Amino acid sequence: MREMASSDPVPAEGNVDGTQTIRRAAAMLRRIGQSNSQGVGLSTLCDALQLSRSTTHRILKCLVDEGLVRHETDRRRYVVGRLTYELGLAVTPDALEIARWRPVVDRVARRTGVTSYLMSRNGIEATCVLKTEGNSVIRVIPVDVGQRRFLGVGAGSTALLAALDPETSSRIMETVAPLLRDYPGLNEEVMRELVDDARRTGFVVSRSNVVQDVIGIGMAIPEPGGTPSLALSIAALNSQTNDRLIDGWKHIIMQEIQEALS
Repeated sequence: MREMASSDPVPAEGNVDGTQTIRRAAAMLRRIGQSNSQGVGLSTLCDALQLSRSTTHRILKCLVDEGLVRHETDRRRYVVGRLTYELGLAVTPDALEIARWRPVVDRVARRTGVTSYLMSRNGIEATCVLKTEGNSVIRVIPVDVGQRRFLGVGAGSTALLAALDPETSSRIMETVAPLLRDYPGLNEEVMRELVDDARRTGFVVSRSNVVQDVIGIGMAIPEPGGTPSLALSIAALNSQTNDRLIDGWKHIIMQEIQEALS
């Protein structure tokens, strides 16, 4: 699937000033980060970012030299470098806010018995920043820490999409819809239905929209005076759930969020 690296397009070829180069480098880092440990090949980056091979290689070489990207020569693939990891360890307000929700994610996983996540919005994407596995015999892990998804892909991500103002969320759905080829159970119409339900009930319930026989339940975490940037969600086997169990899980998620905010 050809993915969009950010809400801003990568500048076209031509005279490249410093700002354009930085944007291109950031887009490459995002695309490499989306691949997790699998890494990305040079040709894939050229195609995804619509850049020439020479331009892509030149920027990648600089990122490798600075430690932001590592080139695995045996596989001919690029992965996130050590410096990127070290920068992520910096103590920032965002990092402290995420750490605040670690006990909540743990409790939700323990009380529901299924995998619990904290998703963070970044532009038109959401990133999994925390994950705790439940004690179910069969564990469902459709998304891992550090993995990025478009808003609207997955329960937590869709909850963040629904929390945006209607005009912005509508534009995002129109932009993302053509890029959902890897998700046969998801399209613009389905996303709009999930967003409408979330605005009416406060929850997103995604059934087999992203992964077959997986149900996701997500809720955006209210942010006083602002638009929610974090969402709490869980994932389980849809075939092993019923309405009563789902209602119970919703109650647990809402209760944990409310207690954490009180």
